Amino acid sequence: MDRDVAMPRIVVGVDGSPSSYAALRWAVRYAGLVGGSVDAVVAWELPGLQGWSGPAVDMDVDEDDARERMRQELADVLGEGTARSVTTHVVHGNPADVLLRAAEGAEVLVVGSRGRGGFTRALLGSTSQHVSQHASCPVVIVRADHT
Repeated sequence: MDRDVAMPRIVVGVDGSPSSYAALRWAVRYAGLVGGSVDAVVAWELPGLQGWSGPAVDMDVDEDDARERMRQELADVLGEGTARSVTTHVVHGNPADVLLRAAEGAEVLVVGSRGRGGFTRALLGSTSQHVSQHASCPVVIVRADHT
């Protein structure tokens, strides 16, 4: 049978939190099992630009520097060899919206259960809860203590 089958794509949200690192490790293990590729996505927003939460912050974000820091972070979490197999994306925008767009056509979207903000006693962070309700593909939510 001569079929052109695309490699399964696994999208994982990374925000520097312990649960996002657990999600990253889970995504890499899963990709190894299904012969897939991993797209690690980090989203950034400037505080205060939306809504009435505070004054807008005027700061330049060096995206090349952010990509390099993300590559180093992936190497620290996964090891240098494994980190090289992960495609990184640094995207400006709301984290939930960025992840939903990135996950279009993906095999699965993997996120940590708790990000860096919010209420520590909540079971899910706002981003993980939002993507679990709106993603066009299955969503896996990984807790930091279950890697």
